[in-house]
Amino acid sequence: MPKNSVSKPIVTVGALVVGPSARVLLTQTYKWRHRWSVPGGKIEDGETMVAALLREFREETALDLYDVRWAPTQESVYSDEFYRDSHMILLNFIARSEQETVTLNDEADRYAWVTPPAALDYDLNSVTRPLVEFYLAHGHSTELVSG
Repeated sequence: MPKNSVSKPIVTVGALVVGPSARVLLTQTYKWRHRWSVPGGKIEDGETMVAALLREFREETALDLYDVRWAPTQESVYSDEFYRDSHMILLNFIARSEQETVTLNDEADRYAWVTPPAALDYDLNSVTRPLVEFYLAHGHSTELVSG
């Protein structure tokens, strides 16, 4: 644990998004030291996790999501991969988008739509790789998230 740390874990949302071509979206970001990951971000006070997910995707990619499904929750505790000391609880989802036209904000360097198996060939961060593997094993078959 970092010295003089008084912060609490940050709860975040992120999703592996499947486009109409059955490819998935990856983004490369400085926040994960230029490794590939999925878009997402922090839940704001009073915001539901689904509302946060939809907002973060609109802000970071200009994509609207639907058919949001549960994926494994993960934890990242002061990972060297992340650009600053941070203890995060990552609420992960699998979702769909009707479009694949992405407009990135300043949080990502570039993006790629790739087949799910090809995603494993990218330099994924340690929390994205298990999410892609989960999708390869279970597809879009988990429970629908309401709200």
